[in-house]
Amino acid sequence: MTKNNLSYPKVCRRKDGKYYIDFKLNNIRYRLFSGKLINSSLSPNSYPLKMRNSVSKKLAKQVYDFIVINNFSLEKKLSKVEEFDKIIELKLSEPLSENYRKTLIIISNILRKELISKSVISVTFLSSIPLKYHNNTSYNTIRKHLNVIINFLIKNNFKIEQLKLKSRKQKEKLHKPVLDLKSLLERIKDYNKNLHLCCLLTYGCLLRPHQEIRNLKWSNFSSDLSQISLSGEKVKSRKNRIVPVPNYLREHLKITHSDMNIFSNSVKPFNEDYFKGLWRKFKKLNQDIDRNVTIYSFRHSGAIDIFKRTGSISKLQKAMGHSSIKVSLTYLRGLEIPELKQEDMPTL
Repeated sequence: MTKNNLSYPKVCRRKDGKYYIDFKLNNIRYRLFSGKLINSSLSPNSYPLKMRNSVSKKLAKQVYDFIVINNFSLEKKLSKVEEFDKIIELKLSEPLSENYRKTLIIISNILRKELISKSVISVTFLSSIPLKYHNNTSYNTIRKHLNVIINFLIKNNFKIEQLKLKSRKQKEKLHKPVLDLKSLLERIKDYNKNLHLCCLLTYGCLLRPHQEIRNLKWSNFSSDLSQISLSGEKVKSRKNRIVPVPNYLREHLKITHSDMNIFSNSVKPFNEDYFKGLWRKFKKLNQDIDRNVTIYSFRHSGAIDIFKRTGSISKLQKAMGHSSIKVSLTYLRGLEIPELKQEDMPTL
């Protein structure tokens, strides 16, 4: 018997009066007592004995038609939308940050609506999504996220074309360092102790504020508060990190229970926008602060300080927790670090 071969289901009866249908599909023998396998409600043995034979014949016809329609398989062929949903669900089950997950959901919903409407997602439609953005940064960001979904769909055998749009050249963003660091930290301390500690950790330990710092527990600190240990799942680079804690920072740390978050004093940390909200309110009350100064500016200021004192890219890479020196070199290009001094310029 060759592949894609099916014997017509035969109605059989056991000695105890139970009916079933018997058939072979691709050299495998099947016995079905109900239509559950093909999502049919027919169950011959739930009928009176006199009716079981005729109901079994109906079931046999249903099973035969189902197998033929589904390309000689007992598995129901998914519709394009069902197949799409299944693959996207698989992608979203990966360990993703909440913001990244939300972005992928928004983009996948756009693609899903097009699939329902047109039964296909054309490359023209795919291109139209990032092309709505005139800002090069927004265009590149959407294009990158869209490619993540497209590549994952292709990897899982979903029929869709690759996006042909190229990335656009972005203007390098000049990260504004903090000029009068001590003065600004004092003002923040008077406003909110948690925000002050966050900024100190961002500067002194060069951790990222909204994930790495916000989620810190006392268990992440050594017993003498001299270092912070972070496992790979809590770090952007996905690598374990051990970060020294400067002396000036330790005096602001007062250990409670090891399982407690250092800011919320409970097991659960504050929400993702907690420090963003505090910083926004602080800036409203202190409008003389440069609008380009953010909490991340403390991280940039710390990076500049390390590089100026050591001149070492590899030390900067380790301090910043970058995955490679290449990332650190790219990062330095956006920092206000003077590469030439006055005495380096041509003389007469």
